Amino acid sequence: MAKLLGWHKGIDKKKEDLEEPVASGALNIETITYGGLTWVNIMSPTERETEWLAQNYQFHPLTLDDCLSRKQISKLDVYPGYLFFVFHYPLYQKETRIATKQQWSAFIGENYLITIHTGELKTTMALFRDCQANEESRKEYLSGGSGFLLYRILDRAIDAYFPVLDKILSLMEDVEDIVFDAEVETAKEISILRRDIITQRAVMFPTRTIFIAMENKLKRFSKTDVTAYFNDLMDHINKICETLDECKEIIEVFKDTDFILSADRINRIVRILNILATILLPFLVISSIYGMNVILPGGLQGGSMKNFIILIVAMAVITGGMLIFFRRRRWI
Repeated sequence: MAKLLGWHKGIDKKKEDLEEPVASGALNIETITYGGLTWVNIMSPTERETEWLAQNYQFHPLTLDDCLSRKQISKLDVYPGYLFFVFHYPLYQKETRIATKQQWSAFIGENYLITIHTGELKTTMALFRDCQANEESRKEYLSGGSGFLLYRILDRAIDAYFPVLDKILSLMEDVEDIVFDAEVETAKEISILRRDIITQRAVMFPTRTIFIAMENKLKRFSKTDVTAYFNDLMDHINKICETLDECKEIIEVFKDTDFILSADRINRIVRILNILATILLPFLVISSIYGMNVILPGGLQGGSMKNFIILIVAMAVITGGMLIFFRRRRWI
C-alpha cells in the first residue's frame, strides 16, 4: 500500500493507494512515496527548507549550504549512506538571447531522493506531476529504486536539451549565410551566439564528467541494473558535447572570417581614399606654385585663357598618367 508523506513532522496519512500531496503555505516541499521510496521535491529553497532537511535527514551542514548557494560548481560528493549532487542546466534569456546557468541539487539515499531547484527545471516538474497524478507512472519511475529514479530525471533533462541544440545549429546556419554579406553587421550576432555556446559548454561538459563518475556509485541505490541505461545516457551527453565542440570551432571560424572581411573592407576604403589623395596631389602642387606671391607665366598680371587651358591640360595629363600607372601596378 502506497502512502504520501507530508512535510510537517508527525504527518503520516495512509490510503489504499496514494494520497494527494499535503499542501503547505510555509514550506515549498512536496513528497511522493511509493514502494518504500520517497521523492521529496523542493522548489525555490530558503533557510526554512534546509532547516527541515536538517531535522529530518542527517545531511552534512555544508551540503545544505550548497543548496542555497548559486555559485557552486557541478560536483558529486560521497557521504556515508548518501550522495550529494550539484548539477546545472541552461536557461535561455529572451532579452539577452544568451543562456544563464541555473543550479539544481539532489540528495540520494537508500529509500529517498531529494531534488532541490528553483522551479524552472520543467522536465523535473513535469515528471513529478506525472507521478503525482498516475499510479502507472509511480510504479514505472519509483519502483526501480532511488538511483533509477535519478537516472530517469537526468534522462528527461538531457532529451529535452536536443531542441536547444537544434536551435543553436539553426542559428549557426543563419550566421553562415550573413557572414559574407557586406551589408549586414554580423559581429554582434556572432558575439551573442559565441557567448551562448560558451555558456552551454560550461553547463554540459562538467555534467558529462559527473555522469562518468556517478554510474558505479548509483548501482547500490538501484533495484534495476542501470549499466545499459547509463551507457545510453552517456551516448546522448557525448553527442551533445561533441556538437558543442564543433559549434565552438565553427563560430571561431566565423569570428575570424568576419574580422578578416571587415579589415579587407577597411583596406579597400583606405586604398581608394589614398588614390584620390594622390590624384589630387598635382592639383595642389600647381595651385601652390601659382598661389605664391611671385609673378609667374600665366599669373594674374599676365594671365590669359590660353595659360589657364594649358594648366588644366597639364593637370589632366598628370592625373591620367598616374591612373595608368596605378592600373598597371594592379593597385586599382
